[in-house]
Parts: sequence; structure tokens; C-alpha cells
Amino acid sequence: MKLTTKGRYAVTALVDMAIHGLQGPVTIIELSNRQDISQAYLEQLMGILRTKGILASIKGPGGGYILAKPAELITVAEIITAVNEPVDSTRCGGKHNCQQGKVCLTHTLWAELNHTMHTFLQNKNLGELARTEEIRQVAMRQIK
Repeated sequence: MKLTTKGRYAVTALVDMAIHGLQGPVTIIELSNRQDISQAYLEQLMGILRTKGILASIKGPGGGYILAKPAELITVAEIITAVNEPVDSTRCGGKHNCQQGKVCLTHTLWAELNHTMHTFLQNKNLGELARTEEIRQVAMRQIK
């Protein structure tokens, strides 16, 4: 299982927004500066997350992005799924055709790991993460 940059950056950006968005909309420039993620890449991610109903955008001076619903209602699993980030340890993508069209010897093990990872990520929400002391300390350090 490997979570790619897309999933990691999407979660990172939204945790940042859960912390800093309490003061108003967060701009791509602010996110980029705090999280060291390119503005172009963030624009792509924010567009995807907006179309999936996780973010809303506010136009004009003082505009930017806000969470479309309370942080406690946005799970890490929802974010990762929204950016089409598969979290799958099986060789076959869950299709049961890992070895010459049939299930491989360890398919059940990896499928069980997938279930455990999904459950873990489904039980983590942005509000909880934003209140975590360690995360808050890092967020305060990142303010430039």
C-alpha cells in the first residue's frame, strides 16, 4: 500500500484549513507557503475537492476556500476517496484475479488490511486532527 502525493497533500491542505479557516477563507498562496506545496498542484486539488462538495470557494477580495461542512463531518477516508486515491494492498485491486485470473495465496490477508486501513481512515476526521496538540504545534510553527 502506498498513499501517493495527491492523497497526502489533499489531507494536509484540509487539516491546514480546519485549523486556519476559522479566521475566514484560506487562499492557495497561504496554503502553499505554510505547507510547501506548489500553488498549481493545490489549485488542481482544491478544484477536485470543491466539485466533490468538501470545499466551497469564495470569489473576490478576501476570498479563498472554506470547508463546505463542519470539520468533524469530513473524514480522512472521504478526502482520499474524493481525489481518487486508492488505498489498496492487493495486487489485483480487489478483483480476486491476482494470480492467473484466480485469487492468490495472500489475497485475504491484503484484503483484510485494506478493510482495517479504510476503517482507521473513516474514523479520523478533520476536527479531531485539528484539535490534536502535536498537529497544532506544527501549525503554529508553520505560520510565517
